[in-house]
Amino acid sequence: MNNAFMDTYHRLPVTFSRGEGSWLYDINGKKYLDFGSGIAVNLLGHNYPPLVRAVTEQAAKYFHVCNYYQSDVSAAFAEKLVEACAPAGMKKVFLANSGAEANEGACKLARKYSLSKYGPGRHTIVTLTGSFHGRTITTLSATGQDRFHRDFGPFTEGFIHIQGGDIEALDRALDAKTTAGLLLEAVQGESGIVPQSQEFIAAAAKLCAQRDILLMFDEIQCGLGRTGTFLALEQYSDENGNPIKADIITLAKGLAGGIPAGAVLAGEKACDVFTIGDHGSTFGGNPIAAAAGLVVLKTINTPDFLEEIRRKGEMLTAALSAHPKVKAIRGKGFIIGFDIEANAWPLLEAALSRADITKNQCGLLLLSAGVNTIRLLPPFTLNDGEIEQGLSIISELLNQS
Repeated sequence: MNNAFMDTYHRLPVTFSRGEGSWLYDINGKKYLDFGSGIAVNLLGHNYPPLVRAVTEQAAKYFHVCNYYQSDVSAAFAEKLVEACAPAGMKKVFLANSGAEANEGACKLARKYSLSKYGPGRHTIVTLTGSFHGRTITTLSATGQDRFHRDFGPFTEGFIHIQGGDIEALDRALDAKTTAGLLLEAVQGESGIVPQSQEFIAAAAKLCAQRDILLMFDEIQCGLGRTGTFLALEQYSDENGNPIKADIITLAKGLAGGIPAGAVLAGEKACDVFTIGDHGSTFGGNPIAAAAGLVVLKTINTPDFLEEIRRKGEMLTAALSAHPKVKAIRGKGFIIGFDIEANAWPLLEAALSRADITKNQCGLLLLSAGVNTIRLLPPFTLNDGEIEQGLSIISELLNQS
């Protein structure tokens, strides 16, 4: 392994050199079936031809212009993204580079909204235990997991964490005198794939509306079709059965199919809160990322494509649920977590190490989430045969564990 990198990742012993569809190939020619898609980034798999064409064509035109000006492709991407999120109430977008940057922007937006309308003192952001919102100092403050906090304090003040599903705690935390926003993931990813309940999301929408607290959804891992709907929040409704309307939504990871991209979208209350000079991003709206993002939006946001994600997700979930060594399974569509009795990391290592050219045997790329949870975030282009092949490997490894 290359020792020029800082030692920040627990890297598995493989170096990749190319990819094709649902497969990655290492520098020795071994092949690996990808059930992680770069942690929900490569939504359309590897070397997806329309993405390659879009990126190549844009690179031949121009790489970058600063945000003193508009880029034609970035403007088109912004319009399509707002259109895709309009059913959730979105009106305008700020384009960024990453999920942490998007969540940082969302927190700034919520605080300025509250300060402008109510004055100082109403700046608290409420998030959930088990949440993950990024690794900057502020988004670490928002993240409700102590394991990410060690060694990095003091943190940005004004964040509190409550347990998801606890409506009484939510009611207490959403103090109209001190709270600017509620930031939550409809399906938490890093803590083991934990969907929030319908009752909790409905209560959150009601309380935020009553108290003029901004309702913010972090859709960075669970959005963009991952649950089988374009946004995960589309699978929730308010107490009257109506679709949930958010005030702010953040997106990143797969937004540009593998090119760094993030976004902060805002609805009616917050879309005009930022004014000139309030926020910025050197690479936000990069033309190459925007060109790729247009392909992602055009491809995934159709009823047939999303239905296929749901169908294939059910295929995965049903098979895993039937295995006696799977202790619990959670998730929707292609964001799935299942618990095993043993530590998850050795299973990831075993799945990787089974790659063997002499035996014509592939490896399998899996993810973990916590100590005992295997996380699956496959590319949406995964076909039925590849699903069956991956399931067969998982079953083999579980039987050996």
